[in-house]
Amino acid sequence: AAPPGLAGNQGREQAVLETVLPAPAEEPNSTDSAKTPKVNCEQRNVTGLDRFTLQILNVSQDLMEFLNPNSSDCTLVLFYTPWCRFSASLAPHFNSLPRAFPTLRFLALDASQHSSLSTRFGTVAVPNILLFQGAKPMARFNHTDRTLETLKDFIFNQTGIEAKSDVAVTKEDWEGPLPSVLTKGIDWLLLFSLLFLASFVMYATIRTESIRWLIPGQEHEHQE
Repeated sequence: AAPPGLAGNQGREQAVLETVLPAPAEEPNSTDSAKTPKVNCEQRNVTGLDRFTLQILNVSQDLMEFLNPNSSDCTLVLFYTPWCRFSASLAPHFNSLPRAFPTLRFLALDASQHSSLSTRFGTVAVPNILLFQGAKPMARFNHTDRTLETLKDFIFNQTGIEAKSDVAVTKEDWEGPLPSVLTKGIDWLLLFSLLFLASFVMYATIRTESIRWLIPGQEHEHQE
């Protein structure tokens, strides 16, 4: 056994060591940890701005002029047509989005007036919504239920930016800027699709008949 004085010193040293040693770190709860956003958007400065609205591009405006390839800011772009009933039903919900996310930008364009963009980004079917970071498309909204709430969830899941909780669809959102009333007109996209399909069927039929005449024995069968 150690002498009484030495035992007392060892006890004091042990007490000091136990006091200095840090407590083991607690493991973070994975369910409470925030999800990493898929798109890291640079939020614009809205100081001094009191009105946030959707901008609709006309036929002479190019989408790429509104998207900065050297920036990491994010823009939600809607491809629509004024005679599409699904675009019309989406309109008031999309009109309210700029107020819910003031640090993001929102654009809309008539797909029938910008057919080259529809082909480039695969947005022939309307309505079609793409999230751009700079000038690069990062995500596509694929839900069939197109409401303010599903749009909020889509933006939050992609960017991690939370919507303002007090924003709702108002009477003004039904009036514009995106029209919620159908405009009578020709669905050129559908017409072009039907013409392309008809041309393809006609070409395939002619091609098949030509091959049949080139196969030996086929001509004799027709003559008999």
